[in-house]
Amino acid sequence: MPHLTYPPKLSLANIPTPFQKLERASRALGVNIWIKRDDLTGSVLSGNKIRKLEFTLAQAQLEGCDALITCGGLQSNHCRATALLGAQLGFEVHLILRGKPPLEFDGNLLLDTIAGAHIETFSTQGFTQQLSQRLEGKAQTLRSLGRKPYIIPTGASDDVGCWGYLHACAELHQDFERCDLEPEAIYLATGSGGTQAGLTLGAEIFELGCPVVGIAVCDDTAYFQRKVRRDMESWQRRYRANCEIGEAGIDALDIHVLDDYIGPGYAQAGEEVYQTITWLARQEGIVLDPVYTGKAFHGLVSEIKLGNINAGSDVVFIHTGGVFGVFPDRARFIGL
Repeated sequence: MPHLTYPPKLSLANIPTPFQKLERASRALGVNIWIKRDDLTGSVLSGNKIRKLEFTLAQAQLEGCDALITCGGLQSNHCRATALLGAQLGFEVHLILRGKPPLEFDGNLLLDTIAGAHIETFSTQGFTQQLSQRLEGKAQTLRSLGRKPYIIPTGASDDVGCWGYLHACAELHQDFERCDLEPEAIYLATGSGGTQAGLTLGAEIFELGCPVVGIAVCDDTAYFQRKVRRDMESWQRRYRANCEIGEAGIDALDIHVLDDYIGPGYAQAGEEVYQTITWLARQEGIVLDPVYTGKAFHGLVSEIKLGNINAGSDVVFIHTGGVFGVFPDRARFIGL
C-alpha cells in the first residue's frame, strides 16, 4: 500500500462500505457484477458526497469558517448531504438551487428544509453561466453580516473533494484482494466529475489495475474529460508534496467516459431507466435513482447486452446513492 499524507479529514461516513457480488443479476447478464455500496455511507447521509465532504468540511473548519455555501439542482444529493452535515457540525448552510420549486417539497429538497438550510432557487436558464457570481455574491453578503463563509462547488468536485474517492480506492484495493478479484473495469455515474477524478487518481496510486469508466448523466465525453483532468491537475498542484503520480504525472492518466446514456438531459430519464431500476430492485433488493445511478447502471447493462464487456468477466459498479431522488418521480414507477 502506498504511503500518503492526507490533509485534514473528518469521520462522517460509515466506512468501509460493503462490497458484494450481484449474484442474480450476474447470472441473468452473463457478467460478474460487483457493487461498492456507497449508498450505505449513512442513512439520510447516504451516498458518495459524504466521502468528499469529510475532507471539504475539515478544510472549512481549518479555515475558521462558520457558514457553507453550495449549489445544485432542486434534488441535489450533494446539497442534502451538505445541509445535514452542516447542521451536525454547527455551520449555517446556504443552498443555491437550480429549478422552479414544486408546490410540495419532496425528496432531497424536503430534507434540505428540515435541516434548516437557507434556500434560494433560480431558473434553469443561465444558471450555470451566472453561478460563480451568485456564489460570490452570497459570500459577500454573509461577510457583511460578520460571517465567514466557505464556498463548496457543485458536488464538492474540486481539488479538496478529490481526496474522498482517492481515499476510497484504499478500500477497493482491500476489497479486490479479499475477493481475489481483477476486474475488467470500474463503472460509475459521472455528474460533476469529482468522484471520477478521485477514483482515477486512486486507481493509479493504489494500482487497482483497471480503468475507471464514467457513464455521463448530463454533459458529453469531451466536457467530462476536460473537467476530470482539470480537477486532477488542480489536486496535483495543491498537494504535490503529499503524493506524486508517476514520472509523467496527470497527463499519463486516461479518462474514460461514455455519453451514450444521458437520455433527454440532466435529471431526465427515459422509460428504460425506470425499468432497469425496477428490475434491479426485484433482482437484488438494491434501489437506484433516475438521475445518477439508474442511468449509469442502465448504461452498464446496455454495454453488456451490446457485447462491449466480455462475457464471464468481472466488473465493479460504484453505487453512489441517490435514493431520495426516487420519491419525486414516484409516478414513473407505477405499473412497471
